[in-house]
Amino acid sequence: MTVPHSFVQSPEFAAFAQCVRAARTCRRFREDVAVPLSTLHALVDTARVCPSGANRQPLRYAVCADGARNGAVFPHLRWAAYLKDWGGAVSGERPAAYIAVLCDRKGSPTPEIDLGIAAQTIQLGAQALGLGCCMIGAFDRDGVRAALGMDTPPHAELDLVLVLALGVPAETRVLDTVGADGDIRYHRDADGTHHVPKRPLESVLLPVHGGNAQDKG
Repeated sequence: MTVPHSFVQSPEFAAFAQCVRAARTCRRFREDVAVPLSTLHALVDTARVCPSGANRQPLRYAVCADGARNGAVFPHLRWAAYLKDWGGAVSGERPAAYIAVLCDRKGSPTPEIDLGIAAQTIQLGAQALGLGCCMIGAFDRDGVRAALGMDTPPHAELDLVLVLALGVPAETRVLDTVGADGDIRYHRDADGTHHVPKRPLESVLLPVHGGNAQDKG
């Protein structure tokens, strides 16, 4: 059985594809707009039912949405390595909430695939709710642990592997096509719009056994 080409042209797939394209990393937020804990719980509830290697489900989550604790988390995060002249979001443009992802490595020695699936699911869910999201892998683990109260047993036995920053976006992010120079670095223009270069389809889609059959419609 072949999936009809009309499926790709369906409104449902178009909406999904648009959500993926719009879910660009966000680094500046409307800090004054609160994100309810119930929203964070809903995002985690969606992530927890994602596929998991051998169904081991090694990931755990800690959520935070209050100003004082957010303020304790923020200094321990590292932002936007390509933006050399940007020191990070100023007060008023910082995340309104965080989801920290921890891992029980005793339950799964290789949780990286689970982590990617869960993080992308949370980011797409955030986009569907009108929120921006930044997946942060560069941070002071001891500092974030202490800020979230995850530095004592039994939580101290879990690895802190990712922090997702969330909030209503306060910046415009757009997709560009990687140019002839091959530069994949994101950047901001004079208006502050954040540009994210992506490789075109023809450069990432490889031929199989000398070529794929042409789509007949």
